[in-house]
Amino acid sequence: MDFKDYYRILGVGKNATIDEIKKAFRSLAVKYHPDRNKGKDAENKFKEISEAYEVLSDSEKRKKYDNLGSSWNSFRRTGGNTQDFDWSEWFNTSPGGGRKTKGFGGFGDMFDSGNVSDFFKNIFGEGFAQRTGFRQTPKKGTDTVVDINITLAEAYSGTQRIIEIDEQKIDLKIKPGVADGQTLKITGKGETGKHGGSIGDLIIKIHIKPHNKVERNGDDLHIAVPIDLYKAILGGASKLKTFGGTINLKIPAGTQNGALLKLKNQGMPKYNNPSDRGDLYAKILVNIPTNLSPEEKEIFEKLKALRKN
Repeated sequence: MDFKDYYRILGVGKNATIDEIKKAFRSLAVKYHPDRNKGKDAENKFKEISEAYEVLSDSEKRKKYDNLGSSWNSFRRTGGNTQDFDWSEWFNTSPGGGRKTKGFGGFGDMFDSGNVSDFFKNIFGEGFAQRTGFRQTPKKGTDTVVDINITLAEAYSGTQRIIEIDEQKIDLKIKPGVADGQTLKITGKGETGKHGGSIGDLIIKIHIKPHNKVERNGDDLHIAVPIDLYKAILGGASKLKTFGGTINLKIPAGTQNGALLKLKNQGMPKYNNPSDRGDLYAKILVNIPTNLSPEEKEIFEKLKALRKN
């Protein structure tokens, strides 16, 4: 029987903390989990790192393993051959230690008793999972939640972000019309499942930064448009910059301050149907002239008199 170097398998030092061990296991589990990696040796590699984690993440089993490791290394330093090492004093002898269980329940069907290494079975016993209550129902991995901030202009036109999860880069495409607080899901990019369960999902929560000029209400957009008094009275047009480009806004004669002018289909694209859009509402703000000259005051007085007549 060969000695299993669980520290080497996880790529951690012998003084690694439990957090370092968990981090190393999680990274390797994501890489080799059969749900993600269809490589020829991925399943065996996943079983190996899971077995290593099962021992090193448990203080009692790790202590026993470390003591065995010290004895093994001392034996090898004396020039001893593997076949001459006395394993018997390290074999599991507790009740049930030699009893077969249906599976190495901590990892579901991935680990039935025939799949764990002889080293593990002899040192820790095939029945330990059942004795410790470790056998559990497969459980889907926890979803990973990521918050993404975008501008209102990006929400209008659509955008993309690169998200890095466990050293894996994911190209996230955000479609036009996405709403503030909306969540997007990428299946199978979350936490590794427990007890043979499937991998969790990646949940992206979208946050849209407020715009300093444009407000959004559902699929409609609202914007303030300042005009002078003369255009409000006589009518005319104003150039209006929107996320879709510059448009000519027609101002009817006699437009009142605070009036809402509706521009149909000039609002936000509707999510999943960007050719259909909401409306754009232009709120008119009439600028009243100040610091009138004597001549201007005289003209306004004449207009006032005309209106009375």
